[in-house]
Amino acid sequence: MDKITNSQLISIIAPLFLVQILLIVIALIALYKAEQTRGPKWLWVIIIVVGNLVGSIAFFLFGRRSS
Repeated sequence: MDKITNSQLISIIAPLFLVQILLIVIALIALYKAEQTRGPKWLWVIIIVVGNLVGSIAFFLFGRRSS
């Protein structure tokens, strides 16, 4: 099996990192615009930022309250 070079590793990880950052930013914007959430907004900010990818997905699945 061939060794993975640094440039190959970066080309694999960079898009995943960008998607993660983009999802966090979108989740924080959606949280800011939301009038009601399930739970306090400050807690969702912590979950989104600390939970990274899982926290953002959790907000979109469980945090938003439909009006």
